Amino acid sequence: MPTIKRRNDTAPPRTGSSEAEVLRGFLDYLRAKIAAKVEDAAEPQVRTAAVPSGTNLLGLIRHLTFVERSMFLGDRVTNWQATFQAAPTDTVADIVASYREAVERANEILDGCTDLGAPVPRAGSSAPSLRWALTHMIEETGRHAGHADILRELIDGTTGR
Repeated sequence: MPTIKRRNDTAPPRTGSSEAEVLRGFLDYLRAKIAAKVEDAAEPQVRTAAVPSGTNLLGLIRHLTFVERSMFLGDRVTNWQATFQAAPTDTVADIVASYREAVERANEILDGCTDLGAPVPRAGSSAPSLRWALTHMIEETGRHAGHADILRELIDGTTGR
């Protein structure tokens, strides 16, 4: 078992008092934490499955890139299971940069939204409300951040947010 390396733990964000500021603050906090879990992880462990399901750090952040793009940018995904698989030529830096770019583009969309009850302004008529989309993204990102915490500790003992 790897030696435990503790990162400085970061408290949840202090946000503004509006519902939108709280939701956006927590989502951005989780986005930053999962990117940090992956960006300095060693090859090939970052793409090596540590559990029978095949889940690995690189696949988690790649999947979240597709979720961000689907939810906020209107990209269609036909095979969600495939989003968990990074190509052998994908580097950690490439995957993390792609995630950060998707987050940046999503935030540009979100910056123009003022009504949490309005549909997410993306292509398609079945867009959920902004409130639902933000809440779902907090749940999705938080869930996978928890997976990433465990996988990273298995890789090199690093713990903390």
